[in-house]
Amino acid sequence: MDAKEFERIIDMAIEGEVESFEFYTKVAEASANANVKKIFRELAEEEAGHKVSLERIKDKELQNFSFPAASDYGISETVETPKLSMEMKPADAIALAMKKEEEAMKMYTGLANAASDAEHKNVFMSLARMEAGHKAKMEDLYNQTAFPECW
Repeated sequence: MDAKEFERIIDMAIEGEVESFEFYTKVAEASANANVKKIFRELAEEEAGHKVSLERIKDKELQNFSFPAASDYGISETVETPKLSMEMKPADAIALAMKKEEEAMKMYTGLANAASDAEHKNVFMSLARMEAGHKAKMEDLYNQTAFPECW
């Protein structure tokens, strides 16, 4: 993967973060459930932060960054992706966000595996770990919301 290809991929990742931000913002604005509104507003803010990080990577302002490995509970892989609905329950809204984080994690892991340049591989693995951290956060929140009897 040459520098232009890397830049193109980072641009695609930035677009993905913008799409996620817009999606989460629209769900927050349209949802009738106050908890869903709050969850999706927070998710939108996180996606805005991801966009800034990716822009800094692209501009070479952020080269030495790393995210710690996150626990993978594997919950997301056992849950079907719920259909978006403005009346969705908090557990379904969290499941949808959890699945989006899983998709992003898998995308970055695939890019890391395909990268031949060590620096590019490191960037993609770091981004995969970032998304894995968000996935773990969503899985924990999903557990608490979908199975409150366990808490």
